[in-house]
Amino acid sequence: MAMSDSGASRLRRQLESGGFEAQLYVKQLSQQSDGDRDLQEHRQRIQALAEETAQNLKRNVYQNYRQFIETAREISYLESEMYQLSHLLTEQKSSLESIPLTLLPAAAAAAGAAAASGGEEGGGGPGGRDHLRGQVGFFPTPGGASRDSSGPGEEGKYRTLTTLLEKVEGCRHLLETPGKYLVYNGDLVEYEADHMAQLQRVHGFLMNDSLLVATWLPQRRGMYRYDALYPLDRLAVINVKDNPPMKDMFKLLMFPESRIFQAENAKIKREWLEVLEETKRALSEKRRRDQEEAAAPRGPPQVTSKPSNPFEDEEEKEPAVPEVEEETVDLSMEWIQELPEDLDVCIAQRDFEGAVDLLDKLNIYLEDKPSPPPVKELRAKVDERVRQLTEVLMFELSPGRSLRGGPKATRRAVSQLIRLGQCTKACELFLRNRAAAVHTAIRQLRIEGATLLYIHKLCHVFFTSLLETAREFEIDFAGTDSGCYSAFVVWARSAMAMFVDAFSKQVFDSKESLSTAAECVKVAKEHCQQLGDIGLDLTFIIHALLVKDIQGALHSYKEIIIEATKHRNSEEMWRRMNLMTPEALGKLKEEMKSCGVSTFEQYTGDDCWVNLSYTVVAFTKQTMGFLEEALKLYFPELHMVLLESLVEIILVAVQHVDYSLRCEQDPEKKSFIRQNASFLYETVLPVVEKRFEEGVGKPAKQLQDLRNASRLIRVNPESTTSVV
Repeated sequence: MAMSDSGASRLRRQLESGGFEAQLYVKQLSQQSDGDRDLQEHRQRIQALAEETAQNLKRNVYQNYRQFIETAREISYLESEMYQLSHLLTEQKSSLESIPLTLLPAAAAAAGAAAASGGEEGGGGPGGRDHLRGQVGFFPTPGGASRDSSGPGEEGKYRTLTTLLEKVEGCRHLLETPGKYLVYNGDLVEYEADHMAQLQRVHGFLMNDSLLVATWLPQRRGMYRYDALYPLDRLAVINVKDNPPMKDMFKLLMFPESRIFQAENAKIKREWLEVLEETKRALSEKRRRDQEEAAAPRGPPQVTSKPSNPFEDEEEKEPAVPEVEEETVDLSMEWIQELPEDLDVCIAQRDFEGAVDLLDKLNIYLEDKPSPPPVKELRAKVDERVRQLTEVLMFELSPGRSLRGGPKATRRAVSQLIRLGQCTKACELFLRNRAAAVHTAIRQLRIEGATLLYIHKLCHVFFTSLLETAREFEIDFAGTDSGCYSAFVVWARSAMAMFVDAFSKQVFDSKESLSTAAECVKVAKEHCQQLGDIGLDLTFIIHALLVKDIQGALHSYKEIIIEATKHRNSEEMWRRMNLMTPEALGKLKEEMKSCGVSTFEQYTGDDCWVNLSYTVVAFTKQTMGFLEEALKLYFPELHMVLLESLVEIILVAVQHVDYSLRCEQDPEKKSFIRQNASFLYETVLPVVEKRFEEGVGKPAKQLQDLRNASRLIRVNPESTTSVV
């Protein structure tokens, strides 16, 4: 719904007023609003105002940052011009002072002594450092004298840099930039800016265009690890005033961060400050000269004639080989010149898509083009921003970030990492983020008093999260290599192990009944089968992870049934059951019918009597109940465990009947025992065998053998053959 300018202005003034109280505003709004529609419209107005404010804030941040960059450039130019002016004045002063000295005969000797003294002073390095300040080039000194370059040639400079950087892990790309050489290096200690706590030992490598900071590797003596690289044209050096015990420190400012370092002593700190400023000035002067040369008009090339050699024959002269001009790439376009700064702004504003779009635009432009030194220099600057952008995106996916947004909240960072060519890293961080989210959701789930209610909630939370993660993974990594999908399957198995751990602690470790455990496992299986809709079948994994706990539950419940049956057998009197009331008899009929015993009516008599023993009836109900609950837990890995447990339970009752038939002498009781044996052998065992075959899908030979062996007892009750 569109909002008028006057309404928007009035709402903005109301929200920006100094005495604005949110609670009072909401209370008045709810009292004055006419239904839900007014509240929705007002919410849209506030949302539109919030979006407009956010856009204005981004625009102001970008504008201020651009002004900051432009101001820094102007300051750099002014600094260069002031330095040139100071240099000219110093040269004039030196020339004027040297005029009277030419009249003195001892002038040459004095100048030689001064030069020798100066050479001895500046020759040594601080504390064993590689003090290569002379390699910068021409550096004026405060006294008006100048120190000319006395270091090795370009090849020697590059060799020195290569030798030192071989000790730093992760900085081989610096050697690809031509014209780079080492100026100064030394040990420093980094301190935390706010609380001035010591952080780490570092080693600084000052080059002619940048400063490399490397951290010590304590396990490898004399080796370092790449930490950061700062271009000198965007680096500000600030002297930190001594405040004991904190002293000999200086600060480096690199928008938008700063770092504080401590030198070994005041002399080394002074050398760091001097050489940093001198190197920055030399770099600024070099770039100014390059700009002037590039802007100057170029005339036709002059052909210089070489003096002829009268002793050289014309025939022996070799033809001159024309020089091939190096192919250049046009980098003068405004968007390329401002690309590093634009990338910094995008990263600061968390505009990750815009940053990657700029990188894609540059890569498309430089595709199939040569790589002269200006392109390599631009690539080095851009690569540093790419590293920063990658670190920010990786932090967005770290498990320490907020996990409330669900899998969709990671899509932005994942998609940009994939565009940067970091598909494997994006997959790893995405799955690690989702693992932390699943773990947090399970841990925060409230444990209810009823186990089945808790399992319902646990399955809903876990499998919903797993399903959302799988769908988001399919969206984010569609079109990538199949290795990511393999990683997802491995992650799904580890997540399932986390779920089974929480499931087992609540269901099996708390010694719940077999019926409760069976119902809980059934719920988990049903949720797991829903993943098949997206092609993710983890049923075999949950079976493999639960098999040990289910085996233990079946074994424990089997022992309970056996002990209860033995106890009833010890008190067996072989008497008919009298249920006293028709209601009790009707209830027993329903229970036996639910157990699959459809012929139970023929064993009932008049006046609520049942022509069966209480022991045999109780055994039938308990055995069929065990079988029904065990079939809910069944999967192929449990086949033999369930079958052996069932046979062991049945043998207890069969052997008791066999023993009673052989030992009983009373004909009437013996006839009653045969009747119970007939019910057990001809009704109960076939029902058990049939139900097992229905639940498992194939007949059980062990149950058939057991029924055939028990037939011997019916044919020859006096037989002493034991049932095995």
